Amino acid sequence: MSSSRCEGGADGGAGKLPRGPRPRGGTPRAGTDARQTHPARSRNAGPETESLMEKALRPENLAAAYKRVKRNGGAPGVDGMSVHDLKAHCRQHWPRIRKELLGGRYRPQPVKRVEIPKPGGKGTRTLGIPTVLDRMIQQALNQVLNPIFDPTFSDASFGFRPGRSTHDAVRRAREHIASGYGWVVDLDLEKFFDRVNHDVLMARVARRVEDKEVLRLIRRYLQAGMMEGGLVSPRVEGTPQGGPLSPLLSNVLLDELDKELERRGHRFVRYADDCNVYVRSRAAGERVLASLERFLQKRLRLKVNREKSAVGRPPQRKFLSYSVTGERYPRLRVAPQAVRRLRTKLRPIFRRGRGRSLDDTIEELNRKLRGWIQYYRLVEAPTVFKRLDQRIRRKLRCILWRQWKTPATRVRRLTARGATVEDARGLAYSRHGPWVSAGTWLMGRTLPPSYFAQQGLLSLLREHQRLARSL
Repeated sequence: MSSSRCEGGADGGAGKLPRGPRPRGGTPRAGTDARQTHPARSRNAGPETESLMEKALRPENLAAAYKRVKRNGGAPGVDGMSVHDLKAHCRQHWPRIRKELLGGRYRPQPVKRVEIPKPGGKGTRTLGIPTVLDRMIQQALNQVLNPIFDPTFSDASFGFRPGRSTHDAVRRAREHIASGYGWVVDLDLEKFFDRVNHDVLMARVARRVEDKEVLRLIRRYLQAGMMEGGLVSPRVEGTPQGGPLSPLLSNVLLDELDKELERRGHRFVRYADDCNVYVRSRAAGERVLASLERFLQKRLRLKVNREKSAVGRPPQRKFLSYSVTGERYPRLRVAPQAVRRLRTKLRPIFRRGRGRSLDDTIEELNRKLRGWIQYYRLVEAPTVFKRLDQRIRRKLRCILWRQWKTPATRVRRLTARGATVEDARGLAYSRHGPWVSAGTWLMGRTLPPSYFAQQGLLSLLREHQRLARSL
């Protein structure tokens, strides 16, 4: 990509405006926060008159954006272009696209509407998939906008920010609970990404971005239509998830909520639109929830989902799929809802296992289990991993029992693994179903945990112990 015209056009770089009074630009005026004086400026930055759009279109910035989009992959947009076709497309069309971007004439293509199921099977979530070209342009903008906004964000905000993660947010939440804040206001915003008011959002972006071409392009991305079934529907609100700019824009809007909570002196943690406020009593929590509902409606035009928002004890609520124990010093545990979701995801793998080898089933299981336990490596109450290991092994014994099919085969398999003929026949000719048979002491003795370990099955408990030692 470094030799591609995607990195700066046929002239090999972003154009420079003539010296003179500062025109519209991407940096805040002098006198604002000192951290904002020269955002996104490299050692080879141009003169003070370089606009934010020109910074976004620098060859090195575009090269980084292209690499990020290519690494992320993803489905094609409405034009059907894949990430592998992007470089060739830019070689042919980038000079024209660059001129349109600098001249304020570029029009993003509609996003492709995709529905994905929500965790737990409760409805669907709408994603808007931009074209790969628009994803690259959005990523280039994000790379120059993020240094402007991120330093001003709250220390209690963790979502989609460099150097911060879900695990950092979970640790901070546990600190608040351990400090004696034994009640939590679990705030849920109703269809946040679908309800963002464009005017409210753009007003907050414009406080720190002066470049009119950048502001115009961001609004066009917000208003780009959504295509489904060949028809494009206009969009007057919302910033659908799926584009590189959406996470930053959501933080820009919700930063006002963070600042309000800081002004009131509350302890809170926010990760994207998932926000928990920690207080010392239920009465205080009810007051906070009611006042925040009014604040969000009046100032940000956002609606609180009263069905999902609640005031409760931390062990009864979840945050980023973690929960805590009810002890004086709380320990992190896996939220019960997350355990149920894992069992739901594993069910199709066990169903497919009836007609294929045990090795293939274990290989597919390990891919799911390894990523899942990585996310929950902070857990300090690991009993759940032991129970899940036991359930997974019983499911695999159930698969083997079904594969053995006839009583004669079952007797032969069991005796080959050390069972007496009498015990093997008693189990093989019983009227118990596969699930009950898989849970008997004889199946546990003939197919012990060591057998599945030899077959390569990942143990959640042992993997968690290994990960915990590395923390």
